Amino acid sequence: MAEAADIQGTPSPARRWLRRTGALLAGAPLLAALVQLPAAVPAQAADSDTVSVALDSLSPSAPTDGDTLTVSGTVTNNGKQAVTDAHVDLRVGSQLSTRSAIDSAARHPDDLNSSLGTAVGGKYTEDFDSLSPGVAEHFSISVPIDKLDLGQDGVYPFGVSLSGQTSAQPWEQVLGIQRTFLPWQSSEADTKTRTTYLWPLISTVHVTAKTGAGELQTPVFLDDDLAKEISPGGRLAQMLALGKDLDVTWVIDPDLLASVDAMTRSYRVQGAGDSTTAGTHQAVAKQFLSDLQDAVADKEVVALPFADPDLASLAHNGTSVTGSLSHLKDATDVAATTVETVLHVTPSTDFAWPVNGAVDPSIIKVATSAGADKVIARSDSLQETGGLPYTPSAARPIGGGTTAVVADARLSTAFQGDLTKADSATLAVQRFLAQSLALNTQTDKERSIVVAPQRMPSASQVQAMATAITVLQNGNWSQSQDLAAAAKAKPDPGATTKIPSSSAYPSALRKQELPRTAFEQIARTEDKLDNFQVILTNQSRVVTPFGRAINREMSTSWRGRGSEADSFRTGVESWLDSLIGQVKLIDKSETKLSGRSATIPVTVQNNLVQGVDHLVLRLTSTMPTRLEIGGKAYYEQPVEVSGGHTQSVKFSTSANANGRVEVIAQLYTEDGQEYGAPVRFDVKVTEVTPTVMLVIGGGVLLLVLAGFRMYTQRKRAAARRAEEGDGPDETGEDTPETPQTPEAPEALETEGPEETGRAGNSDAREDRLQEESGARSGADDPEQPSDPTPDTAAESADPSGTGERVDR
Repeated sequence: MAEAADIQGTPSPARRWLRRTGALLAGAPLLAALVQLPAAVPAQAADSDTVSVALDSLSPSAPTDGDTLTVSGTVTNNGKQAVTDAHVDLRVGSQLSTRSAIDSAARHPDDLNSSLGTAVGGKYTEDFDSLSPGVAEHFSISVPIDKLDLGQDGVYPFGVSLSGQTSAQPWEQVLGIQRTFLPWQSSEADTKTRTTYLWPLISTVHVTAKTGAGELQTPVFLDDDLAKEISPGGRLAQMLALGKDLDVTWVIDPDLLASVDAMTRSYRVQGAGDSTTAGTHQAVAKQFLSDLQDAVADKEVVALPFADPDLASLAHNGTSVTGSLSHLKDATDVAATTVETVLHVTPSTDFAWPVNGAVDPSIIKVATSAGADKVIARSDSLQETGGLPYTPSAARPIGGGTTAVVADARLSTAFQGDLTKADSATLAVQRFLAQSLALNTQTDKERSIVVAPQRMPSASQVQAMATAITVLQNGNWSQSQDLAAAAKAKPDPGATTKIPSSSAYPSALRKQELPRTAFEQIARTEDKLDNFQVILTNQSRVVTPFGRAINREMSTSWRGRGSEADSFRTGVESWLDSLIGQVKLIDKSETKLSGRSATIPVTVQNNLVQGVDHLVLRLTSTMPTRLEIGGKAYYEQPVEVSGGHTQSVKFSTSANANGRVEVIAQLYTEDGQEYGAPVRFDVKVTEVTPTVMLVIGGGVLLLVLAGFRMYTQRKRAAARRAEEGDGPDETGEDTPETPQTPEAPEALETEGPEETGRAGNSDAREDRLQEESGARSGADDPEQPSDPTPDTAAESADPSGTGERVDR
């Protein structure tokens, strides 16, 4: 009867005392009084929202013999009427023998319709005269552990209830309760569970592909959020401060280390548009790395591939895109080097960790493709099908030399959700400890259990995790173990080793994956990078930042942030396009070519800070029958341009006919890949043809012959006059009537014995002179102009003006 009354919510101090001593007669008056209560007394307790009970602290979390348990929290009247004669009680229920029973009890921690347990009573209560509506009252109760009447070792439901009455219901009843669990291991367990707890030091992507132009290549950050995380009180700072005193396995994303290391020097933060501001948290970054180096000096460190690639997204959507798996290999190769450089420890790179430990055959295949031979799975994915009555050890051989390290799902998910309130954090800690102890009591077999929590726990979740781990380390049923040791532990022969099918992969996780289009964009960016790097004289300035940016594009941290992921990928590709565009051909306008041959300059501009080479410039004539370049349809020349300079490349051309010809200039890499956009321009040929030259030459020859004929006729006339009457002068020399020139043709004349003979042969001599003069004139006639040497000055880097002219 007394127990039934307690369940109905009408306990009194006397009745609780009577129940604990078993003196039934002493409770008879009270039972009689109970009979006289109004008939309207309900058979169940009041609504659960009348009074809320918050359990803010329970210490020690796992008591042992001789301990005193202290419980504190608050009670709040949520109703509209004051609660009178109120008191807080501690309650203990019957032992929970299975892990599933713990799950069931945890689903409704404040349900008044469930079993309330036995009240401790006596002086281990706290009374309130009245609880006003909306007012929270603090309570704290301490009770020796032996007063709880706990039985054998195990897990017990433990509750804190508020009882009282209102004006509407003027009888005592339970108005609110909060349940949790009390792990009870009175002494050292005969067999302890070897527990491995992963401590993930992982963040989101913070660094872009952009770097400054100087020798130091100042990195550009997306934002300054990383500084908040590593500053005192920040999420990562708390993980570091708490983790250094715990026996945990550090699981680190090397990208986080590289990003913080970059912050120790000059860095910039991306602002609106293309603006950036100087980063100012160098001191914080240096202190964080220094503290982290000390924290991991003697601890096991597991390095994930750089930027923590999303293995499931890659397996489901990326493997069909050429080159995607190579990025995982690159991320794995650089991981160990990054950790060793920054932390001065040698990490393990043998472990792959898919999101939430969810696996299928394709994920296992991808996870092991880069060299890892151990995959961290979770028991809600690799579920037991053999009917084992206990939780088996984590290590499972799954074939091909690969070991699945199966983390316990209940323990791994114990600290999810909002734990910012002390009440929520306390309940999470107690539930975690209860599951751990229940697991240990399942069998006398020694087992190795792994706990793999969420990748990026919040600061409040980290604090709760640290509290629970500290209790485990100091408890009586668990001992710490490294992840490598857990992976090497002897597997349970009855444990499942069958990987679930792809159809069993959780749909909620699949919806968060990177789509195929993301991997196609990554492949496109990689192709551009491959084509770009071959022309650079200092490839590492571009290959390293863009290689790491491509790794970041595949990060697990993009799950649930699809738009941010798209923006980041687009930013990386756009920045690469911008750099590629710094090496280009200068546009040319129409070029005029007068003459049979000339040189055409084409200018290559390099606005990068480093030189480029291994480039080939090809100039192609679209009408080689009219205009040839280098004696054929196209001609190529190698190109080298220093950083920040332009280089004019000259091409020899020859014209075969007048007219307009389109010419195409295109840069190529030495392996034949087009580089950049082509430049097209017209060449207008205005050559003087050989026929025109012959006509002009003939006209000139006729003029010369006519003048020569007139000259010879005058000379003959003067000679005849001299023979007819004029003799030699006093000096004995003839006085010529017309000036004599060295070119005069008298020397060609033949002297005869008689004057009549000379006059008679004058016409014949004239004809002969004309023939000889014509022969000489033909021999001196010039050939068609030719210009074997360039005659055009180097071209400006500015675009050519309209009607550019290339002359002989």
